[in-house]
Amino acid sequence: MSLNLRRANTADAEKLSAIAIETYIETFGDSYPPQDLTEFLQAHYSPEPQRNELADPRNAVWLLEEDGAAVGYLAAGPNGLPHELAEEGDIELKRLYLRSSHQNGGYGARLMTAFLDWLDTPTRRTLWVGAWSENLGALRFYARFGCEKVGEYEFPVGASRDLEFILRRAK
Repeated sequence: MSLNLRRANTADAEKLSAIAIETYIETFGDSYPPQDLTEFLQAHYSPEPQRNELADPRNAVWLLEEDGAAVGYLAAGPNGLPHELAEEGDIELKRLYLRSSHQNGGYGARLMTAFLDWLDTPTRRTLWVGAWSENLGALRFYARFGCEKVGEYEFPVGASRDLEFILRRAK
């Protein structure tokens, strides 16, 4: 078993799409009506949206691979969370997912550390994260990296609305 962490590029759009869809379904698949879930995944995680995200120089994506197969990823870019303290230049951690087989092995921290090294070079920047209010493990994880709850918003998946917490790590 060989694990490799690297920055993704546009050639990784298909691989990123596959791991994004797989881990989203694994994490939240039974939370939504099938039609809503399918439409959401196609609109946000299919290859074309991933290619567009990877082509935008304001975004950064890391892939965690085992023997060449993606087992996790982290995606970040300009902050889009609705909060009055948000400023131009702030960065949002948009997604951090691992296959369940790779959770609780320190791989999330490895992704987060690589991301924070990028985020804080050459100077520390404000970090924003939206996390599902009932995902206590994720909330604890982000707290370990200095993120604190500063607000809430609704995250739509079709007709469903999830209560998300807005987390912030200040400069």
